[in-house]
Amino acid sequence: MRLTAIPLINRVLMPLALVVLCVVITFGQEDRRSTSGSDRPARRKAEAWPNFRNGHELRGVAASSLPAQLELLWSHPIPDGMVFTSAPAVLGGKVYASCLGGELVCLDLKTGKEAWKYLSAPKPTPDTFIPGFPSAPSVSADTVYVGDEDGVFHAVDRQTGKKRWVLQTQAEINSSAAVVGQRVIFGSYDAKLYCLETKTGKIAWTFETADRINGSPAIAGKHTFVTGCDQHLRMINIETGKQEQDMALGSFMIASPAIVDNMLYVGTHDGEFLAIDWKKQVVVWRYSDPQKMQPYHASAAIMGNRIVVGSQDKRVHCIDRKTGKRLWVFGTRAQVNSSPVIAGKRVYFGSADRHVYGVELATGKLVWKYRGKSDFNAAPAVADGRLLIGSEGTQARLLCFGAK
Repeated sequence: MRLTAIPLINRVLMPLALVVLCVVITFGQEDRRSTSGSDRPARRKAEAWPNFRNGHELRGVAASSLPAQLELLWSHPIPDGMVFTSAPAVLGGKVYASCLGGELVCLDLKTGKEAWKYLSAPKPTPDTFIPGFPSAPSVSADTVYVGDEDGVFHAVDRQTGKKRWVLQTQAEINSSAAVVGQRVIFGSYDAKLYCLETKTGKIAWTFETADRINGSPAIAGKHTFVTGCDQHLRMINIETGKQEQDMALGSFMIASPAIVDNMLYVGTHDGEFLAIDWKKQVVVWRYSDPQKMQPYHASAAIMGNRIVVGSQDKRVHCIDRKTGKRLWVFGTRAQVNSSPVIAGKRVYFGSADRHVYGVELATGKLVWKYRGKSDFNAAPAVADGRLLIGSEGTQARLLCFGAK
């Protein structure tokens, strides 16, 4: 209400207007209070996408929608490209992307201009092999964290691109990191979950599982949840590093879990998608297609009552979060290892058929697609009205879409 309009309101109508205004404000407050936290994306700025799935719960939901019609705004070469465990990160008008060529680049979100480049190891000649970055970068206010395929975890100054510190693990790091306060948590193929001090890289604690850790750690309160090749779901106290729950699932997992309240959702390599009550340690429902039992390597996106996840059966599945029943499927021409992102009323994802797709969340109807020159296996990121996704292969590029 504009204050300059108040003197124009008739004195007889003023009390009524104030009553209506109070009712509207009260209703809005009640509506906000009654909305379940499980149906809201994590609160974060629309201009940012700081880690693999945009939040500790790994739900893959953007804080804002995208323009109805997306056009390619810019692209940037990324040597050997980005794999399904990776995604760009966005913070402060900058894009951070890591690739299999061993480069971590910082680009301007609006123009794609390179601000700095960090290498996983020295590269004296163009043909020198250096370790690639299979994991997605996680960005805090001052640092970019990312792991490489030689097991080195890197902390890089966000402004300058200079190395702050590194930590050597014993095997490849596909897991993206979770930054929690003054600590950063990630898993390694050496079967350990690491918790480090963000300022120094000093180990706060480690927890050893029985096999390789593939996915990124999801965080809920003071707990982190780890899935991997040992076929277990483990709940670890992030303050102490002690295991508080251990649930055998009977299948190993490549995908990262997503959390909504006391429920955890994850796909398995055996072709099932599970809904697990982690407090009760029970599987509430299982979703699968007996005719096409293909692995789930993509992580799920969750908004409200809908779960959206890609599969190696070449389809994207939308599942009712309460019942585990299928709501719709969308078919592509190749595996979908790209983890979907929900932005407003649409879902965006890539496919190994060299396309990036946008479909309606409600129906799965195709509303937009883009054909590239190589496979799209990495997860998208959405920030400030732009969609970012990297491709994989010798012609790989990081693409930025938005409204011109």
